[in-house]
Amino acid sequence: MAFAATDKVVLGSVAFAVFWVLAVFPAVPFLPIGRTAGSLLGAVLMVIFRILTPNQAYAAIDLPILGLLFGTNVVSVYLERADMFKYLDKLLSWKCQGTKDLLCRICFISAISSSLFTNDTSCIVLTEFVLKIARQNKVPLHPFLLALASSANIGSSATPIGNPQNLVIASLSGISFGEFVAGVFPAMLIGVVLNALILLVMYGKVLSVEKDEEKGSAEAHQFLPVTMLHLASLDSQGLNPTTGAIDQLKNRTSSREDAIPVQSRMEEEGDLGNGGNRLLRKMCVYLVTVGMLAAFLVGLNMSWTAVTAALVLVVLDFKDAGPCLEKVFYSLLVFFCGMFITVEGFNRTGIPCTFWNLMEPHARINHVSGILVLAFVVLVLSNVSSNVPTAGTPTRVLVYLSSFLIPTVLLLGARVAASAAVISPNAEKKAWLILAWVSTVAGNLSLQGSASNLIVCEQARLSQFGGYTLTFWRHLKFGVPSTLIVTAVGLALVRG
Repeated sequence: MAFAATDKVVLGSVAFAVFWVLAVFPAVPFLPIGRTAGSLLGAVLMVIFRILTPNQAYAAIDLPILGLLFGTNVVSVYLERADMFKYLDKLLSWKCQGTKDLLCRICFISAISSSLFTNDTSCIVLTEFVLKIARQNKVPLHPFLLALASSANIGSSATPIGNPQNLVIASLSGISFGEFVAGVFPAMLIGVVLNALILLVMYGKVLSVEKDEEKGSAEAHQFLPVTMLHLASLDSQGLNPTTGAIDQLKNRTSSREDAIPVQSRMEEEGDLGNGGNRLLRKMCVYLVTVGMLAAFLVGLNMSWTAVTAALVLVVLDFKDAGPCLEKVFYSLLVFFCGMFITVEGFNRTGIPCTFWNLMEPHARINHVSGILVLAFVVLVLSNVSSNVPTAGTPTRVLVYLSSFLIPTVLLLGARVAASAAVISPNAEKKAWLILAWVSTVAGNLSLQGSASNLIVCEQARLSQFGGYTLTFWRHLKFGVPSTLIVTAVGLALVRG
């Protein structure tokens, strides 16, 4: 595709630049309207500048992706109500043998939960727990925070529902849920192991300090059981606490161990019904979720499957669904709509195609050098697009950052796949999966590389368990070697 007319190239670039700036810097002084409004502004400018007609703009919106996002949002809300994430907390603390054992558990549980419930969700619900257990046992915080965030990013690469860019890749490529998992899971599993080993090598001496050396206790490394604080004021999809909710958490006092049984009995009589009725509803939520994942694996349409699962849960709950549906992250859905239109308009200027024509001879995946060049381009673009300052950033907007990796996927994905399709159908599938792997793991390179990193950083800074700041340089010291090693090894394991 050649360049469009000069006026369309200029105006289309201006509209895309507006979208890009407002997506990366949502509170710029000259136009502090935020990411969602910035996305819509970019879309409207594409129509006003006549880069797209109104009908072309509407056609650019990918409804299956919006349906999948909506359905998984609703399912996540019901899973949170059914205490799914509290059970993950118990799994972390059960018979824990010490700091190194805990670090490895955090890596694997964070990765697994991220592959099923998205990386952002995993970090939001587990950060407070990690901070609490670390403070209780007087162990250094930063290795555990790094383990949580980095493993969440790596784990989310394994499934189409692990992060937003994977949703887009699965939809555009037509790769089934099972094929996606089979192609990336080996790389994810080895990646998590390598990531944990790198953490143990870099922080082994710190983690080996015996607890009795610090406080003269004979009970070294006996971790105290804790329970996850119930986030009553979860924003949007019920899984992303606002700054106000965090302030509320800071003012709460920790529950005493001897109060846990009383609290559990009170919850058993809570709003999901009493006794057996509540247990039955919990089981229904878990069975529907397992059924949804099974339907994904057998190749049913993921969008309609997710929406159907959400509606089944609404019906089984047998209550007004308004409170649950209000927690769906509608702003993210609107952001996606504007982004689809803006990226389609920018594609029509011919700039992305020209850029890829220059890169394509050097980025063919039938050569090792080509795979490395492609991985380098994606890694750089993924980190540049998410490079934003963290100071004072409200936690409720951080989820947009992970979705801003998607323009990279939208701009490069089809071209990378088309180039690989000339080689073979398997090469085309492998190209999509490489794009998913690299764009996801790239988020571990710097603190600003992914929403998961920033969520962990912000919640640690504002935590009631004594605020802790995970600095840019401390993250970079770990992020660079981990990202380069995990990405490189994973590239050899991704299968088409």
